[in-house]
Amino acid sequence: MNIVVVGSGIAGLTAALHAADAGHRTTLVTKESLGGGCTALAQGGVAGVYGHGDSPAAHAADTVIAGAGLSDAGAVEVLVRDGSARIAELIARGVAFDRDADGQLLLGREAAHAHARIVHAGGDATGAAISRALVQRVHEADVEVIEHALLVDLLVGEGVVHGIRMLRDDLLVGIHADAVILATGGAGRLYAHTTNPDGATGDGIAVAIRAGAAVADLEFVQFHPTVLVAGLGEAFLISEAVRGEGAALIDDEGRRFVFDVHPDGELAPRDVVARAVARQAALQGTPVRLDATMIGAARLAARFPTIDRVTRECGLDWAREPIPVTPAAHYLMGGVVTDLDGRTSVPGLFAAGEVARTGVHGANRLASNSLLEAAVFGARAVAAAGRGAAAGRGAAAGRGAAAEARLRLAPLAQPVSSPAASPPPLNDPQLSSARSDLPMTSITGALSERSETKRGERAAGESKPPFSREHLQHLMWDHVGLLRSPDGVTEALDTIRTWREAAPAPTTRAEHEDANLLLVAEATASAARARRESVGAHHLDHEPALIGA
Repeated sequence: MNIVVVGSGIAGLTAALHAADAGHRTTLVTKESLGGGCTALAQGGVAGVYGHGDSPAAHAADTVIAGAGLSDAGAVEVLVRDGSARIAELIARGVAFDRDADGQLLLGREAAHAHARIVHAGGDATGAAISRALVQRVHEADVEVIEHALLVDLLVGEGVVHGIRMLRDDLLVGIHADAVILATGGAGRLYAHTTNPDGATGDGIAVAIRAGAAVADLEFVQFHPTVLVAGLGEAFLISEAVRGEGAALIDDEGRRFVFDVHPDGELAPRDVVARAVARQAALQGTPVRLDATMIGAARLAARFPTIDRVTRECGLDWAREPIPVTPAAHYLMGGVVTDLDGRTSVPGLFAAGEVARTGVHGANRLASNSLLEAAVFGARAVAAAGRGAAAGRGAAAGRGAAAEARLRLAPLAQPVSSPAASPPPLNDPQLSSARSDLPMTSITGALSERSETKRGERAAGESKPPFSREHLQHLMWDHVGLLRSPDGVTEALDTIRTWREAAPAPTTRAEHEDANLLLVAEATASAARARRESVGAHHLDHEPALIGA
């Protein structure tokens, strides 16, 4: 069986290793160098190791509470049931989680967790440790790796995905696959301020939409509450684990203001803390501050060596004085709808990690559940793909060999551009993790719906700026960000649709990324407009506070 995995964060690396271990012919395609993406930047850790008084059931309860009650119970059960095995697997593959003098795993606590159940590595360099170990294992495994290749579209025939189209060295190339596993991450670059790297342009979600796959929950974008305000150019995250160690968020008078909105204060769910930070900063006209001085210089340096180094490089001594922080776009709870085994609504297509909407996170992700979810569902997707191939191997054998001869790493004859978007299906009732009470986004529905008021009938003198990625990012930040208003979301959606209608067919990598960002932006704004009540990370406010980073 040929499996193509797209993406090389923890979900993609896990999937590729499981596929190779199962004897499948495995190709891993990655946009940057192997191990690029968000995983290597993750500071906090992996939830799922249970000490005295803790349990998988308690972890599940915390996940559902953080998700504002919209998490899928079956998906959460799978997460906490399979989590221990995946953490053990990471250790076996060489991830050196931090341990005490007796060799026991050190467990940390983060916001909205009732217990310390999070393993970490290198203090605050967990993602880097995971990425390093798994990349090494991939190099040792029978996995073909294709780096610096942009996923452009999925190859679909008779309603079944049978490969990918990628852009590499300015050439469109096709690869045949019996199964494609998307592990491309999220879409943080929709926003002017984000913790995500440059490559987080929503490519996997966009190609899935164009292939007709169902997506959901795109309105639920998580903004991390504490990103350093230090003129670094790129957002630098201050891990939630710092607050788990006792750090406090204070206003310009030194008051712990988050307790005004939640009894758990700084350890409330992320969406609550982020909104409190934004509102307080707008109220006082300056960033709020994170006070970690009570933790002590030695402990800060030992537990958070990366943050300690970066803050000091910025001229800040966080052991002696509070540091300024602000929210930034961090994680997308929604994505390509999957069942409990990573299957999407299009046969042959699977998804895992941030690109997927498994149902685990609901309206707001619990801290340190993302790496766990990626590992759990990356492994399950490969197992499901293998079962599906075994069931249909005889009928497809001849077709697959012929298709591979035509497509595997062969330049395509058509121009370097994406095919026209095709309508995805309506909600698939067979998807076990898709909730019927949550709005789904489809090309035939919200995405193709145009504003009822034609542009020519808009108020006199009103005009839209020409499209640029920067204009899109600021539009999303202002109107489809942490604090939203119905009018602002509608205005953003109208502008995005105008830009999409005028966009030429993409040819370069940047143009393909822009097309993907516009498509995902339209889907996100459409979902935000459809959900008329505030819940979790989707918060409607008639006069949103201005937030900046």
